[in-house]
Amino acid sequence: MVDFGGWDMPVEYSGLIAEHMAVRTGVGLFDVSHMGEIQFRGPKSLDAVQYLSMNDASKLAVGQAHYSALLTPEGTFVDDILVHKFSDNDYLMVVNAGTKDKDFAWIQQHARRFGGHVADYSPHYSQLAIQGPRAVETLAKLTTTDLNAIKNYRFVWGTVNGVGNVLIARTGYTGEDGFEIYFPSDEATGHAMWEAILEAGAEFGILPCGLGARNTLRLEAGMTLYGHEISDEINVWAAGLDRFCKLDKPEFLGREALVAAKERPLSRKLVGLEMTERGIARDGYRVLDAEGKAIGVVTSGSPAPFLKKNIALAYVPPANAEIGSAVAVEVRGQPVKAQVVPVPFYKRAKK
Repeated sequence: MVDFGGWDMPVEYSGLIAEHMAVRTGVGLFDVSHMGEIQFRGPKSLDAVQYLSMNDASKLAVGQAHYSALLTPEGTFVDDILVHKFSDNDYLMVVNAGTKDKDFAWIQQHARRFGGHVADYSPHYSQLAIQGPRAVETLAKLTTTDLNAIKNYRFVWGTVNGVGNVLIARTGYTGEDGFEIYFPSDEATGHAMWEAILEAGAEFGILPCGLGARNTLRLEAGMTLYGHEISDEINVWAAGLDRFCKLDKPEFLGREALVAAKERPLSRKLVGLEMTERGIARDGYRVLDAEGKAIGVVTSGSPAPFLKKNIALAYVPPANAEIGSAVAVEVRGQPVKAQVVPVPFYKRAKK
């Protein structure tokens, strides 16, 4: 157990590799109740969400969610988020645990101009994530909701394990199919839900999963993590998140800076690395060019349990960012060869 954003969180239950493989081949269960939930209500809630975030929430249908980010005026990251549209006047923003208080203060500061009601509902939600190729079969045992009808990044309200008005969202942070369920945060309800899901998934080899597997799964899937790949010192273009940033929508925080930055050459770019020699690239290790000169830094790195390779995400100059480029990572003072490879490292097979 470790402190994580003020929460006691498990690094692992039965072991990181076993938990990682359960999600890739069967199903895993994560307690992600530490995530923050901030709700926007009122006639100008869309205007507030649009101004605060970089994706275009006007394109969301009721029952749809998308990935986005809160940006500083400089076009760097306050946090990355998920936005869910409950109705034309009601949006839920899911933020990271470690940045929740900072995010909420930022949102309050910049949403005032739109009026409406912005509230931190985090204490009222428990959230569990059921992830993996057998996630549908597992959750289907506990609900009459047609899970197959929920498309990726869509959500519905349903009854799960006898609890009504549960938000069932088909999103995730593992690279696998799966669901997040949001329900009342009292301890008895949470305990009963946890146990029921473990029982429902027993025939598929379900395992409870901790922070360790959550990190290796998202790394294999090439997903960014605040404080690693994104921060208030890294802008959207460098992080390679262009596809989620909609410059053609009305004014939003960071837009002006991003338009200006788009005209300048990048000084660094986020890339995937695969180690070609024996050695593990860890967060913070230096990336070297062929002459041994330090050119960048690893933001996330570890063995990839499913791929059975050592992989990393790192920032390097654009000249060293081409797929196939040879670099090295300084591991305990020694250069270990690596090459730039496409991201994501892992993609689940299409059904």
